Amino acid sequence: MTLRSMTGYGRGGAASRGMRVEVELNSVNRKQLEVRFTLPRSLASLESRIVERVQESVSRGQVSGGVVVRISESLRQKSLRVDRHLAAAYVTELRRTARVLKLPDDLAASLLVGLPEVVSYSGADQDAEHVWPVLQKALRAAIKQLIAMREREGASLAADLQRRLRKLEGYLGQIRREAPDVPRRYRQVLQARLKQAGVTINPTDPSLLKELAVFADKSDISEEITRLESHFKQAYGLLKSAEPTGRTLDFLAQEMFREINTIGSKANEVRITNQVIRFKTELERIREQVQNIE
Repeated sequence: MTLRSMTGYGRGGAASRGMRVEVELNSVNRKQLEVRFTLPRSLASLESRIVERVQESVSRGQVSGGVVVRISESLRQKSLRVDRHLAAAYVTELRRTARVLKLPDDLAASLLVGLPEVVSYSGADQDAEHVWPVLQKALRAAIKQLIAMREREGASLAADLQRRLRKLEGYLGQIRREAPDVPRRYRQVLQARLKQAGVTINPTDPSLLKELAVFADKSDISEEITRLESHFKQAYGLLKSAEPTGRTLDFLAQEMFREINTIGSKANEVRITNQVIRFKTELERIREQVQNIE
């Protein structure tokens, strides 16, 4: 199994037993799996079986489907039934009633169609168990086509996500290079402000050194960088996973947001802040794409 999109379309058909069954499926994004089918009333008992077959192959998304059953003309003709005995009983009683009420006897053959249960249709397409073997073949073909399309779109999504992850790595690399200079630049800024305020302080003054040490500790982002690198590694692995990964990728993206927000808060330095903004902008695009993944 490769990475799959949650959007796709599939159509399958099968013919046997004097009938042809066609199944159409389409799927769109959804956090959970939801399967909806439109079936002829006579086949309503098959809905649970159809849903079960879809669930065996799809784990996430809203899947909608429809079933159309067509039978051959010869089989349709054989399926038509006229209850002659019931028709004769209707005619006898109607004529008797007409004589009693002194009405004209204008009964015609066309009247038979409207008489309850005289004309009926009991075709093979009305027998769910008879239809199921053919429907099942058509359903399998439709599911196969649906999955193939989801996988094609999934491959495109994987390539796009890999490209975006590489951009994130580039931004993080720039942050990593800038990080060691943050305490030094803070020291320069602090000394300049003290000088501007007319305060003379020895560079080796314990209070200055303590202030710089506290700042260096608070602005240390090495742990966040390490965790982000770990998240990148996990994300690349998930893009090649044989299991549905959409939810896990979404969770990883949330964790990346948390880490990069912490880096922005800790570093509090314009050069790093610029990279953090670029990182978050690209990460938001990744999160949008992840919503399409099964």
